[in-house]
Amino acid sequence: MTITFSIDQLAAVAQQILDQNPNKVILFNGEMGVGKTTLIKQLCKTLGVKEATSSPTFSLVNEYQTAKNQTIYHFDFYRLNKESEALDMGIDDYLYSGNWCFIEWSEKIENLIPEQHSVITIELLADGNRSLELT
Repeated sequence: MTITFSIDQLAAVAQQILDQNPNKVILFNGEMGVGKTTLIKQLCKTLGVKEATSSPTFSLVNEYQTAKNQTIYHFDFYRLNKESEALDMGIDDYLYSGNWCFIEWSEKIENLIPEQHSVITIELLADGNRSLELT
């Protein structure tokens, strides 16, 4: 799936992504500032998270519960120096839990990613809109 959207269409975009039944481990790729975290926040809201969501840049992972008692893990590995740090935090337990795992900067743990995963790539266009590809 490939779509072009503006930020004010984010709720509809999140629903379109979920309607595609992606794998529960989703890698988010794109330059810094392109809107990866913003999209993840909207996906959490669409899935039924009621609490405030934020970027886990310093904590590496944030955990959320949906209204239907599903667990969502949001990872931001930007500050990770080596894969062993992810192993030390028990990344395998998260990735193979069957819960939603939204991962920013996944290239920092590329050897640890499960075979079954989806990828969302976001690109900022010249007109300020975004291009999103889900594979």
